[in-house]
Amino acid sequence: MTHNPVGWFEIYVQDMARARAFYEAVFGVSLQELPFPELEMWTFPMAPEGTGASGALVKAAGCPSGGNSTLVYFTCEDCAVQAARAAAAGGKVFRDKMSIGEYGFIALVHDTEGNLIGLHSLQ
Repeated sequence: MTHNPVGWFEIYVQDMARARAFYEAVFGVSLQELPFPELEMWTFPMAPEGTGASGALVKAAGCPSGGNSTLVYFTCEDCAVQAARAAAAGGKVFRDKMSIGEYGFIALVHDTEGNLIGLHSLQ
């Protein structure tokens, strides 16, 4: 395989304004609307020439948030910083920063929609 296995992610939400505010506050970014006729989608910043994957928050009929089995890990400089931001933005820290040995550190948080997301950093 010559590329990263993850090419895109979608995080389903029920309250788009609340979810956007959470992710923009935690990661210090602005999401951009991607217009579609039957759903609401806001994308994370993309660098087409960069590595890794981008994705979007999606609000669609019949697609509930929370309780799913998908876990997306966001790359951070220090995952403890984003975990603290998540709590301040209305989310909940599920697991504080912990070592995963030579692969760095992770933290797990619930967003405002009940989705569990991972935070990964090398320090």
